[in-house]
Amino acid sequence: MEKESLWTKEFLIISLISFLSMLIFYLSIVCMAPYTTTEFNASASTAGLASGIFVLGSLCGRLGAGRQIGIVGANKILWIGLIIFAITTALYIAAFSLELLIINRFVQGLGVGIVATGTGTIVAHLVPKSRKGEGIGYFSLSIILAMAIGPFVGIMLMNVKNGFDIIFILNTIIAVLCIIIYAFVKLNLPISKQESEEKEPEQKSWIWKFIERKSLPIAFIALLVGFGYSGIMSFISFYALEINLVTAASYFHLVYAIVAMLSRPVTGKLFDVKGGNMIVYPCLIVLALGMLLFSQATAGWMLLLAAGFIGLGHGNFNSIAQTIAVKVTEPQYFGLATSTFFTLMNFGFGVGPYILGFFVSTYGYRSIYVSSAILFVICIPIYHLLHGRRDKELLQSSD
Repeated sequence: MEKESLWTKEFLIISLISFLSMLIFYLSIVCMAPYTTTEFNASASTAGLASGIFVLGSLCGRLGAGRQIGIVGANKILWIGLIIFAITTALYIAAFSLELLIINRFVQGLGVGIVATGTGTIVAHLVPKSRKGEGIGYFSLSIILAMAIGPFVGIMLMNVKNGFDIIFILNTIIAVLCIIIYAFVKLNLPISKQESEEKEPEQKSWIWKFIERKSLPIAFIALLVGFGYSGIMSFISFYALEINLVTAASYFHLVYAIVAMLSRPVTGKLFDVKGGNMIVYPCLIVLALGMLLFSQATAGWMLLLAAGFIGLGHGNFNSIAQTIAVKVTEPQYFGLATSTFFTLMNFGFGVGPYILGFFVSTYGYRSIYVSSAILFVICIPIYHLLHGRRDKELLQSSD
């Protein structure tokens, strides 16, 4: 039997938009803490807030977009997100105070949250049901590639004259490019307003208008994993300086991405055949081992080996968890499921740097990374209770 088509023009263009928008995300988030401490003399906790509030804005954007997609459609939602994203990206140069910077980062986060929900929902509709794990796995490679290039370029540009200004200008050009690219895309996706209004009448609370209940368990695990991983995203530059491994740290996300990209096609196909448990349990174990090695790194090879473990664990967990969130829901709720998953994951990313920043001065970076490794181990039984024990049953019922 011939496989259903996956590599369509629309799939490729939406994946490119996802890559470019996430490139801005990772390029800016790795430099924001150093930028606030350099330009505004901010404390470690405040620098963590400036870095993480972008993700909290993204959280709010995803919540609103997930609900509105069922009313106005993913096409219009993506247009709105791209416009907000481009305007706020251009406003960084005008942020002359820490307060204005934080406000702009929050609003920009709204934009990227809307964009990410729009692209994720569109792809969930474009990918054939029989190839969900494989298709979403390939799509999420755009995020992995951005995760590699963004921090790598960001760290390099921070070390040149007027590096922060160059980063802001580059981000603005990329944001405008996203709008231009999307103008050439024509999509005809279903609007499920009627189904959304009729969904489970017994759900009287307003919160269920913004949260997809079936995807909530796996999204909660993603929140915990995101919290644990956020310390690397926001504080790797400071940690590298402290342990004198700046050069090796500049290649961390590159190694992460290479390992994730090489393994992603395999794990995606394996998910379609065997289900989520076959991937998630090993990913959490490998992620914990990688974080523990990262926390104890004393040489460049140790840091980069940790990057490989973390890329294998974290990179594949995110893809498979997102696929689970979509597969346990009905097609008309893909937007809400995508929003729910990334909202909780981004919440972990957002509050992580702020909370961890309070403990850095007292316990140090190594201690917070050890704590993250322990958290990933704790996620294993939590995953089993919330989803793992019913994985086969839920995935088969969704086919």
